[in-house]
Amino acid sequence: MDPRDWLARNTFHHSAFQDLRRLVAEKERQGLRLSLCIPTLNEEKTIGKEIMLLRAELVSRYPLFDEIAVIDSGSSDRTREVAAAFGADVYESADILPETGTRRGKGENLWKAIYQLAGDIIVYLDADIKNIRPHFAYGLVGPLIERPEVRYVKAFYDRPLAGAGGTRPSGGGRVTEILIRPLFSLFFPDLAALIQPLSGEYAVRRETLERLSFPIGYGVETAHLMDVYRAHGLEAFAQTDLDRRVHRNQSTGDLGRMAFGILQTFLSRLRPGGGAEALPELHAMLRQFQARDNAYELVEHHIVEEERPPMIDLPAYRQRRGLPP
Repeated sequence: MDPRDWLARNTFHHSAFQDLRRLVAEKERQGLRLSLCIPTLNEEKTIGKEIMLLRAELVSRYPLFDEIAVIDSGSSDRTREVAAAFGADVYESADILPETGTRRGKGENLWKAIYQLAGDIIVYLDADIKNIRPHFAYGLVGPLIERPEVRYVKAFYDRPLAGAGGTRPSGGGRVTEILIRPLFSLFFPDLAALIQPLSGEYAVRRETLERLSFPIGYGVETAHLMDVYRAHGLEAFAQTDLDRRVHRNQSTGDLGRMAFGILQTFLSRLRPGGGAEALPELHAMLRQFQARDNAYELVEHHIVEEERPPMIDLPAYRQRRGLPP
């Protein structure tokens, strides 16, 4: 598929799915179960509003979602208590598949959600969305309900950055534009048609999710796009314009660590037959600097993009889903 044709055919605005009665009817006709997953770590300030609004509109008023679940990484604040008080199913990541151990990272929560949740489609939303609206969820699930050939739907939006001086009219997506879009343009030009490949909001069919390996850290979104593309091509993707997302700003140092992890994931996926067999061993130490008085202090970060295997390969998952050994 030509990327321009794909962009015209597979790019949506959330308003295309705002007839929730029609969406619920089609979901029920297909016999689908939908799960909404919010991975959390110390999000007590935003999680209550997010769950309250989504449950009121998309569970109580319109029964689009069958469950709203929080998968928590061991928050030290009241995230779990607040989420439960507002009606979410709350799970600690460490308690899911305990025999596999536990890791710290968003990708770990996303991976364990596949085991814990029941949906044929899982929608992932970040927990720090300050301007959450129901269309963040139904805008992502809509293409999957209406287009059976679509497997993976990404969000995109204007990303004003919230700071001390209020919101700015534009900004965000810096790692995408500086790192991922150039890499995709060089190696996977079709994937450069995705407007915000690193967005934290997406919806995926279970049959696709359960066959993906999951980096536990920054590289999870990049890994998914590369792996789904190699298996199914560009036509497996769609993207939905959610208008505007207000979120926390991140420092340049934080973005550097994110880029380092993403680059590890990207390069590791070039090796198996991907034309980068001659790459040297990848090192896991990122060196950054900070100024202290009149001296520069070297700060080292050990970042390893460890990956979880495809969920379909775990005997416990196969048993839970009634699959043959």
